[in-house]
Amino acid sequence: MTIQRFKTNNRMSQAVVANGFVFLAGQVADDTSASVAGQTRQILDKIDTLLAETGCDKARIVQATIWLADHKTFAEMNEVWDAWVPPGHAPARACVESALAFPPYTVEIGVVAAL
Repeated sequence: MTIQRFKTNNRMSQAVVANGFVFLAGQVADDTSASVAGQTRQILDKIDTLLAETGCDKARIVQATIWLADHKTFAEMNEVWDAWVPPGHAPARACVESALAFPPYTVEIGVVAAL
């Protein structure tokens, strides 16, 4: 089996293609001063870009995990998420409240897509 890694450093790869799947690392916003909705938009843009680099797109996402720093922002994040997911292509999804790596992050999203 061939494994391709994208945007790799000593710690991690942002995307890995293996066995017909694309695995993305958890994505966070670059501008942490943005609201939860703003951070979510930034993350989804990053996911779109990474998937495109691997020859895939969001309609092929089969699983998503979302971490929120505060569960009270669930509706705000979902408003952006729901507008982004292509109709009829909602992935299996989990969303949990969790302390994120650094306090300015309010959302982190990781996905797995099928090629």
